[in-house]
Formats: sequence, C-alpha cells, structure tokens
Amino acid sequence: MKIIVIGGGIIGLSSAFYLYQSGHQVTVIDQTDMLNNCSYGNAGYVCPSHFIPLATPGIVQQGLRWMLKDTSPFYVQPRFSKSLIDWGIKFMRSATPEKVEKAAIPLRDIALFSQHMYNALAEQPGFNFAYEHKGLLEIFQTEKGAEHAKHTVEKAHALGLTDTQLLDYNALQAMEPQTKINALGAIFFQCDAHLYPNKLMAQLLQYLQNNGVALLRNEPVIGFNTQQQKINAVITKNNFYEADAVVLAAGSWSRELAAQLKLSIPLMPGRGYSVTLENSPYKINHPAILVEGRAALTPMDGNKIRFGGTMEITSVKSPPKMQRVVGLLQAVQRFFPEFMVPVPSIEQVWYGFRPCSADGLPYIGKPKQWNNLVVATGHSMLGLSLGAGTGKLVSELLNEQQPSISLSAFDVNRFE
Repeated sequence: MKIIVIGGGIIGLSSAFYLYQSGHQVTVIDQTDMLNNCSYGNAGYVCPSHFIPLATPGIVQQGLRWMLKDTSPFYVQPRFSKSLIDWGIKFMRSATPEKVEKAAIPLRDIALFSQHMYNALAEQPGFNFAYEHKGLLEIFQTEKGAEHAKHTVEKAHALGLTDTQLLDYNALQAMEPQTKINALGAIFFQCDAHLYPNKLMAQLLQYLQNNGVALLRNEPVIGFNTQQQKINAVITKNNFYEADAVVLAAGSWSRELAAQLKLSIPLMPGRGYSVTLENSPYKINHPAILVEGRAALTPMDGNKIRFGGTMEITSVKSPPKMQRVVGLLQAVQRFFPEFMVPVPSIEQVWYGFRPCSADGLPYIGKPKQWNNLVVATGHSMLGLSLGAGTGKLVSELLNEQQPSISLSAFDVNRFE
C-alpha cells in the first residue's frame, strides 16, 4: 500500500519504520524539518513505571494552586479558548480514582510492549542510541511523598512489576555516591530503561532515508481529499499526495487536522523544557524523577546530563517562558544541592509541545468514521517511551493483523 504518515516525531517515524519493514511504500510529511521536535528534548525514559496517567485527582487539586504561577511545575496560560475549556472539563472528569485505576493495566501493557520493541531495535545494525536498562529512581522529600510512594510500590507489585523497591535515604544515597541528595527516600523501578533521544531520532531518519522512504519536510498539511469513508489524498500547501491509507501522528497539531476529518480528539499542547549539559561536571548513575519538584534528570550518552520537566498548557504560538526554566533548575537544586546549574540563555534551552489527551491515555486506532485512517497521538509525556510500541501497533492495524495488545483503552472515539 501507499501510506502517508503525517508527523515526523517519534510516533510518526516509528510508524514509518515498521510500515516500511512490512513492505509498504511510505511517505512521511511534516510541517518542520524534523530535526528539533518534541521527540528530541525529552528525558529519554522507556518507562513501564509510568502506569499512572497525567489526569489524576492530585494533579487537578495541586494544579489549581500552581496554575497561575510562572515558576510552578504545572501552569495553564490564562486565555479564552473553547478547545481549552472543553479539554479542561474532560480532563477533570477523567481525574477520578476509578479511572486512574482502570488506566494502569493498559499503560503497563503498552509500555512493556514498547520496551520490548526498543530492545529489538537496539540490536539492529545502524542503531546505537545509548540504550541502557538501569532502572529509574523516583525521589521524594516529604512524608506525603513517602506515603504515596508506599502505595505506588504496592500497585507496581500488583501489576507484576515485582522488582520495584522502596528505598530509605541510606539506600538511595548509596546508589548515587557521587553527590549529596536531599530526600527521605525513593522508589527504584528496576523495570525502566533510558536512551539518548537525539541519536535515536537521527538514526531513524537516516534509516528511512537510506531505504527510500520519502521524507517531506516543511510541508504543512492543509486538507484531505475524501470519498465516503476513505481518504484518497493528503493536501499540503504546495502538493497533492494520493494515498491508500493515512496515519495521523502530528503530535500537538493533531486536533486541528482531525477536526478537518470531522473527528473530535480532545488534545492540548503541553510545553516542556529541558537543559542538557555536555561533558557534565555533575554525575548521577540512574535517571531520576523528583516527585515534589516535578522535574527529571537523566544521564545520557556517557558524558551528558539532561534536566527536564514542567507542564505548560498553552498555545503552540506563545513564546517560551524562561521563568519555567528557572523553576526547573531551582527544583533540581532543592534535591541535589551541589548541582549549581546557572540559568542558560534562551538559545541553550530546548522546549517542545507534548500532545496531552484529556485523560492521559494516547489515542491509538482506527476511528469509526474512516476505513483507511489510523490515529496515533495524545501520548502526553510518554511519547518517547511508547514510540516504538505505538509504531508497531500502527503497522499491525494497517496490515489487518491482531494488535499485540488490547487497544480498547486508547479508542480514538472515546470522548464522542
């Protein structure tokens, strides 16, 4: 089949990779040059530990206190927007204990499947993206954090992630002897892995280019040619591309494109920031999440360390806010007092938009309105982690194979 993939991030490129390997003629179209999207600057986690979705009762309550503070971990830009209001209402309705509980198994399943696909990808010739299976630390500073950690470990064990451990301060510090940590303890998720996203993305692009996959850069999609329940072509500003099937994997721009196909996909851009130190003077052995600071640290590619985080629900047109970076680095120093990282210039800061669904679960599948469309978007902060697995699932759907995992929780039409 002649398949067009809209989107050149990790989801789109992974889909193109597995579709090409299935024998299809694949074209990837993106409005950018595909060299600096959201898939490049993230923390690089491949994390079955993230079985709790973004939409939780706790984030709603805490977010209301944080939402107007520029340096807070969670910030909503005040503005009138019908799509933001609609998304916000659905987000709050999704943030119930019952729905969080229900989301855990599908999030675990797709994360484990995706990790399996990354394990295989790392063994292929031409792929060396600093993939390491060293686990992840989730570090907490407060008694409330300790109580939450205890329940999280119990839940992890119930989900079969039995190598998850609760560490006291001494055990935590022993795992990171190079630097002092201000904390009470941590969860150690031995199931997690990490990689260097910049290398992974470059190698995927190189592989696709070497194998004849068309990579159409700087071509915004502006419409579709349709007949009955089939998309016949994708229309860009300058061209018209016929297609037997289409994959919509346009990240934070997916909602507007879906609307042209009369699909309602509640989704908002959530901007994140990161700072990467080359030849870092600071050393950690394991990736770490700072619970109360809502920040992430990752040792990468042997000589780098990346600090990332924050969630800024905003428009893709709004300029970056350096106060977000200030808050991020302040959070890091509260946990790692020896990490005195100066606030860099804006040119040294990476930022990108995560596609946040209204319930923290991605949208993956064939919508009922179209016979030859697969949607793969809305992965929130899990795009890199779930990228390889999602790409494989997309190929299975278009090959009319039984998906490797159940996709019912990720139903594209679930909010209609």
